[in-house]
Amino acid sequence: MGHGAFEKTYAASEDRYEKMEYRRAGASGLDLPAFSFGLWQKFGTDHPYETQRDIVLHAFDLGITHFDNADRYGPPHRAAQKFFGKVLAKDLAPHRDELILSTKAGNPIGPGPYQKGGSRKSLLSSLEHSLRDLGTDHVDIFYSHSPDESTPLEETVGALVSAVQQGKALYVALSNYQPDRAHRAAGLLREAGVPLLVHQPRYSIFDRTPENNGLLDLAADDGFGLVVYSPLAQGLLTDKYLDGVPSGARAENSAFLSPDVIDETYRERAAALNDLAQQRGQSLAQLALQWVLRRTEVTSALIGASSVWQLDHNVQALEFPPLTDEELAVIEKHGIHGTGFKK
Repeated sequence: MGHGAFEKTYAASEDRYEKMEYRRAGASGLDLPAFSFGLWQKFGTDHPYETQRDIVLHAFDLGITHFDNADRYGPPHRAAQKFFGKVLAKDLAPHRDELILSTKAGNPIGPGPYQKGGSRKSLLSSLEHSLRDLGTDHVDIFYSHSPDESTPLEETVGALVSAVQQGKALYVALSNYQPDRAHRAAGLLREAGVPLLVHQPRYSIFDRTPENNGLLDLAADDGFGLVVYSPLAQGLLTDKYLDGVPSGARAENSAFLSPDVIDETYRERAAALNDLAQQRGQSLAQLALQWVLRRTEVTSALIGASSVWQLDHNVQALEFPPLTDEELAVIEKHGIHGTGFKK
């Protein structure tokens, strides 16, 4: 009996499916949880395994069945997949058929010419690595992580189709594509008999891009769902920065959020939104999550977590009454597109 003998054997919560809301992804037959769990940040080797494991298992206990990964996530690259593979082998293997595992390829993961981009070589090689990292014979959703303008769209789409035909993915998806390219890809995929399941854009009260560029309308027309990331705008839509940057906060040392965006304008807008949330008896984070989920085109919102408490808190957003027209008007007034963007 080594040190690991004290680790409890995991038994999934019996009522896990009673707590979560499930929403249909576009025109497909697949339901996704209203909240999906993202391993984008805090799931590299720089965070303690036990904490990460507790959070992921707790997410499953809350009815979160969709775990979103990518070859890039770490640090180092691929570390988040290897971490999840370990939890899958040790704890979640009996539940593999209850899980939706997604991964992505195409963003740079190394200096070599095939370690980035949308070529057939790059995408399908990355998928092989991901399956090994995760210790599974297929992923449920395989994404082209970002558009690659230098590769014919037909080649990128063809690689996604091959992944499904080879039994290595059940569904295919896109992330960060502009609407026109997403629309072309959706058409090519439909013709190949492998329809586009979901698109993953950034969307929040402070980032209205999917509203402004027509992606929300396109999702409805083309029959794909949206899985939105950064619904809390990297923490700007939480109470963390209402009084400036606390020490140790993500804005101090994040590649995705810089302290200079936490200015007077941001604080005024966030404070007004926070007041509205408090009137509703919820936190700013819960308000922000509810707001992205109000749209029928949005199938799921991606959340991360650095603690079990934070995960519980975010998922509780599902328990509040719908936003009224008056409340939505207040959010429109203060939730201005571009707030908190890097200058």
